[in-house]
Formats: sequence, structure tokens, C-alpha cells
Amino acid sequence: MPGRVLRIMAIGAHPDDCESKAGGCAAMWAAQGHAVRFVYATNGQTGHHVMAGAQLAQRRIAEVRAAANVLGIESQVLPIPNGQIEPSLVYRWMFIRTIREFCPDLILTHRPNDYHPDHRNTSLLVQDSSYLITVPNTCPETPAMKDAPAILYFCDKFQKPYPFQGDIVIATDSVIEKKLQAFGCNESQVFEWMPWRAGVLDQVPADPAGRRQWVWDHHAPRFAAVANRFRAKLLERYGPRKGQAVKYAEAFEICEYGAPVDASAVERLFAGL
Repeated sequence: MPGRVLRIMAIGAHPDDCESKAGGCAAMWAAQGHAVRFVYATNGQTGHHVMAGAQLAQRRIAEVRAAANVLGIESQVLPIPNGQIEPSLVYRWMFIRTIREFCPDLILTHRPNDYHPDHRNTSLLVQDSSYLITVPNTCPETPAMKDAPAILYFCDKFQKPYPFQGDIVIATDSVIEKKLQAFGCNESQVFEWMPWRAGVLDQVPADPAGRRQWVWDHHAPRFAAVANRFRAKLLERYGPRKGQAVKYAEAFEICEYGAPVDASAVERLFAGL
């Protein structure tokens, strides 16, 4: 319905996944007055080369809270240790309750084929919950949703068993600075863990201005690559002149689970983006 407030939930495996994959769209939805919540399926307590355990988990929770403030959205970190999430009944019930409590119109998550088991299992848990969230006698202490939400997958580069399909591609030029600022709030990842893994930790600037430039130099090209990869879709959505001018984008693949995503659903969910 035109003018209706949408409820959008992104479920990423780790703190920083949602900002990277959907931070631009989240900022635009929030600016339109829609309710957006980033849910992180695990607490990230092992994703560092020095820190670990509760200390790191608390730090990463604070980081995604800061990122959410930048984007104007909500954040929620589930109490699952990273590296230990699996598509069990216990975690399925946790996902069902988490989804029902927010009652989203749309869920964004990983594809089930991915390099990281946490990403794959997060995706499976979303899929396994997608029908049961409407079944009243499943987890009856949390009221069932009347209608299943639409589900879309985050963009990735994996080819097997099939490559990502960019069904919906959204220009994010207008919010790229906000997206990069939110992504940079994940300091333990952006300025410590990822540079350490890449062998360039000694090159990371210590001052705030230098770190802002680091985020631009090392991460903006990834989001530009999405626009170039799906240029045809951008031309289709925005027309030749505007579509060709887009520098940054986010892309999503339609999942067959959940509510059907046809052209009218896309228009309703992405109106004005």
C-alpha cells in the first residue's frame, strides 16, 4: 500500500556483514521513515587476531550499535558464538522468535552457498524459519506472523553450484559516504582484523582522517564493482543516462522461500530507491 511504513530486517552472520551488503539501502529506507533492523546471527567473539571471548563480543556489539546510529536504524546481536552456529532446532526456534518479534515485510540474508559456514548456516536458518513463522503452534509463546515476508539474498561472487543472480540492483551513490562511515564503525574488523589477515596492518593510519580515507581506498571499490557488474540492471531500472552514471550499488537475488517477489512487490519494497 502506498505510504505504508515497511519493516525490513537484514540477517547477517557476523557484525559488519549487514553494513557491507545492505548499508546503503538501509540508510535510504530509514530516511523514508521505514523501520530497519540489522540482526547479527553471531557475536563475533573469535574474529580477531588478539582479542577474543566476551571482551571482543562486547566490543563488536558496541561497534554495530554505532553503525546503526549512523544509518538511523536498529541493531540486534544474537547470543550465538561465531563459528558455532548450525541449523539446529534450538537456533531455528531462536530465529523464528527473532523474526516474529520484528514482523518484517522483507528479510535480507546470505545465500546458502558461501565460503563461511556461519554465512551458510545463517541462510539455512532463515530458510528453515520462513514457513514456520506463520505456524501458530510452532514456538506458540511468540505470536505467529499472518503473512510470510519476502526474502532476498545478499550479493556475493561465488560460482558453485550457481552464481549470484542480480535480480534487484539499487544505486547507492547518494548514501555511499554514510554507508562507508557505518562500515568503518566496525573498527575491530576494518582497521585491525582484515588488515592483519591481508598482511597490511602496519599500513593502517591511526588518525581519524587517515582511517576515513583508508575505508574509501580499500572498500569503496568493492561497492563500485557491484555497479559495474550489474550495469545492465541499473540501466533497466534508472534509464540510460542515470543508470550509466551510477558509481556504487547493492544487488539482491530473489529467494524462492517466503512471499513471492514479483514486479509489484519490488516496486513496493524499493519505492523511491
